[in-house]
Amino acid sequence: MVAPLDTASSEADAPRAARQAGLLFLISAVLSLAAIASVPDRRDPLLVIAATDLTLTVVTFLLPWRRWPARSTAGLALAAWTLIGGSTWAIGGGIGSGSGAFFVLAFAWMGLHHSRRMILANAPVAASTYLVAVLVSDAPRQLLLGAVLLVSFAVSIGLIIEGRVRRLKAAREVIVEEQRWRAALMTTLAHDVRSPLTTIEGVLEIIADDADLPAHLRPLVAAAARQTSRLTTLATNLLDLERVEGGKLLLDWQDVDVEKLSQQVAELLGGTDVSVDVDSGLTVRADPMRLQQMVVNLGTNAQRHGKPPVVIGARSAGAGVEIFVRDHGDGVPAADRPQLFQRLNRTDGNPESVGLGLWIVRLLAQAHGGDVVHRAADPGSEFVITLPVLSNLATAQQPSGDGARASGADLPVPGSV
Repeated sequence: MVAPLDTASSEADAPRAARQAGLLFLISAVLSLAAIASVPDRRDPLLVIAATDLTLTVVTFLLPWRRWPARSTAGLALAAWTLIGGSTWAIGGGIGSGSGAFFVLAFAWMGLHHSRRMILANAPVAASTYLVAVLVSDAPRQLLLGAVLLVSFAVSIGLIIEGRVRRLKAAREVIVEEQRWRAALMTTLAHDVRSPLTTIEGVLEIIADDADLPAHLRPLVAAAARQTSRLTTLATNLLDLERVEGGKLLLDWQDVDVEKLSQQVAELLGGTDVSVDVDSGLTVRADPMRLQQMVVNLGTNAQRHGKPPVVIGARSAGAGVEIFVRDHGDGVPAADRPQLFQRLNRTDGNPESVGLGLWIVRLLAQAHGGDVVHRAADPGSEFVITLPVLSNLATAQQPSGDGARASGADLPVPGSV
């Protein structure tokens, strides 16, 4: 739910608000010390003000603000009004003393971290402190009107900032709620869609194997099987997306025969335009299902956007293994390469592309302690998954033996998720 408008801006992050106030106190201390050169007869009060500023700076960084509500930092404003008033009196220059700028900054800080009600409650206290300091200082009395205007201006700045922050927070709450709804919807759809898709795939396989199936229907059955497989892959990708974002992705670490896995992927992709070129005896420590998913996604991408032949290969690369999928098409335009692995990337303009496949590949590769990159080929493109031969991540998180599982919450999944 969106927070009520009159309290939304008061729900700030207390540690961040305190640190920002501490920086303001520190700057005030430095300027108070610098002012001694221009008003040496006020050296003692300025030293007291600077010492108080430095003390407050230390306090704001050391106190356990996370234990307290955000409104607790409003007490720092009371100290600020007192110090600003003291500086104004000590320097004796009213608005020209420079303390007026800190008056405006203090209200701007309140606008960022506190409610409109809190700003209005502080306004008379701050105004009284500042105006009294101007009256008792040596500043000309005509500066009093300017001080009144400055007070009004500073309070207005605080209110404007508070209003903007309040609206931004309300909009953020709406976005967060929409994201929760989207996540729940995608997860539900993915779970509910996969069961009937499995049944449909089985029925299509039986129909395709029927020797009595008329020849003119075979292309239609094959097309239906491909689209059903595509929907299954999409549902799996959506589930993986939510698992990664929720820190619930599980990996089943095993020693995987890369050549055997590549042959299986080639069969899944179908057609005579897919070949396998893998160094014999190459193995990698990985989750076989997730690794197969990565290679299938790259192979499907090569078939959809490239040209045959498609080559699934693997080779040793230092302390790791490179598993690559290459096509012989026109390649990826240079302008589109930076967005290749972004979520919901649709730069290719293909209406059948959802924009999750390559992004899921990168997430899964990084969860294995590796990565995936694009390399321009001549002709075509080559997508390369790099994985450790024996992942330190896997051995550190599991006992010896196949089938041990590692939680995705402990995996190095990038923040972009």
